[in-house]
Amino acid sequence: MKRYLIFGAIGPFVGGLLMLFAITMASGYWAQTDWKEVGKFFGTFAKTLQYSYLFGVVPALMIGAIDDILYHVRRIPWWVRLCIVGVIGFTVTELLYGSRGPDTGVTQFILYGLVGGVPAVLSSWLAHKYADEQAPVHST
Repeated sequence: MKRYLIFGAIGPFVGGLLMLFAITMASGYWAQTDWKEVGKFFGTFAKTLQYSYLFGVVPALMIGAIDDILYHVRRIPWWVRLCIVGVIGFTVTELLYGSRGPDTGVTQFILYGLVGGVPAVLSSWLAHKYADEQAPVHST
């Protein structure tokens, strides 16, 4: 249950921040910036955070379910599970968002892929640290 709480809380927050960053980067907003515009960016993020959770909690929980399934395969170490979940998050997000809009190319491919890959990897790592049951240590 902790695993799903971690994915549901962290995934939409980080994914929403990265999605806003990807959109503003693709639109050319970061060409000439100052601290006032950075403040506007985080103000917009605060205003749209509710929508990030509204539309991002179900995909985050789906990635959490994949992570949970891979956790129960004992032959897979945690770092391989982390990589698999990250690649799945990257690929699915890229397929959903990457081909939208007027600009397509390597920059958009990477930016929109990171929107799903980074929250998946971060949530999987946090689930490994705080939700996985640690094996008991036996003294010899």
